[in-house]
Amino acid sequence: MEQVNRFKQPIVPADTGEIDFMNQELMECPYHAYSLLREEAPVWRDPTTGFWVVSRYEDVRAILMDPRTFSSSRRKEDEQVDSKRVQEANKLYLEKGWLPDRTLALRDDPEHAQLRTLFDHAFRAGRIKQLDPYVGELAYRLMREAVAQKSFEFVRAFAVPFPLIVIGNQMGVPEEDIWKIKTWTEAFCHRTGLMQKEDSAFLRNVEQEIEAQHYFQPLFERLRAQPDGSLLSDLVNEQVPGWGRPLNENELHAEMMADTFVGGSETSTNALSAGVMLLARDKDAWRQLKSDPEKYLRGFIEEVLRLESPVQSRLRRTTRDVEIAGTTIPEGSFVDIRFGSANRDAKRFECPEKLDLERRNAATHMAFGSGVHHCLGAPLARRELFWGFKAFVEMVDDFEVDEDKSNLRHVPNFWLRSLKELHVDLT
Repeated sequence: MEQVNRFKQPIVPADTGEIDFMNQELMECPYHAYSLLREEAPVWRDPTTGFWVVSRYEDVRAILMDPRTFSSSRRKEDEQVDSKRVQEANKLYLEKGWLPDRTLALRDDPEHAQLRTLFDHAFRAGRIKQLDPYVGELAYRLMREAVAQKSFEFVRAFAVPFPLIVIGNQMGVPEEDIWKIKTWTEAFCHRTGLMQKEDSAFLRNVEQEIEAQHYFQPLFERLRAQPDGSLLSDLVNEQVPGWGRPLNENELHAEMMADTFVGGSETSTNALSAGVMLLARDKDAWRQLKSDPEKYLRGFIEEVLRLESPVQSRLRRTTRDVEIAGTTIPEGSFVDIRFGSANRDAKRFECPEKLDLERRNAATHMAFGSGVHHCLGAPLARRELFWGFKAFVEMVDDFEVDEDKSNLRHVPNFWLRSLKELHVDLT
């Protein structure tokens, strides 16, 4: 079912001229705009950003599988539309902290493959398997504390702390510091999300990220002096294959914020919140899931990721003129690949708006991307979603969303889909 803002009717554009992904009211429920684009303009030039928006499943997948034509290599600034803000932010980083370098997501092979090897080692299957008992125990502890209140705000009580504590544990961050970390990850998401209107708020976000840098820098220095075998110790000390050196400070600070703490928590946080919201709106699905969690839980997780893709889109840069769906995109253009639209394409998913716990091809969604840039944290995210939803299903007999307390709106962001709050009453 559609997750919409209860205070206003969703925007249903009559034509592509009414589509504006910078409009927060449209982004509360972007699925009508996505549908219109898939039907009438599968390759559409966004007049606000200049990005070429691609919305159909097969086209999005083809782009992801062709990294030579659709390059990930770009500057951080390319994802921003206000060059003046970027210059001011870079000045602050240089004056007060470290200017973040390009992250894994902004590199092509061979650099990307070499750096990814380092991360693949850090997120290797054996390490995730060793983590599993800890992740399960943490999920049940946090859920037990939440449901004891009978009424609680799900995002703050569970969806935020659960994945943040998990990744913080791997990074040597004490549990009592996770809300400090959350302040910094939110600052990063606001700064990079394109929809922050005030320059002062944008620069305050940069200042908060610099605070994070000064929090993490002593950890880097300690681990260089005394490696301890932790995930962070590996990232600090291991040489990047082919580079002949470990990551430097600018690279470490970029990866700590973007790929580790934001990438390692936001997807899970947003999927957990979206999943509970979907179940509140579809009691038939809730009863089905309750009837046999072992049978339906994994399918439910894939459907949540498909329906409410936490990452709605990413950018690529064309290395040559290329034709998609009859439209030529010039060399050097930025292509906005809309995962959130592709994952609701009726040509790929029958009755795409339906939460179907028995959908056979649900796992073919692209919420984690595809190809060489497939999200390296996807296995950990799926384990977090498994334990998080399992604890909720087992500990909650029935529930309702308190819509008098919950405004059911999303954080303004061009790229991400993040529910602000979700007040739950156990019944």
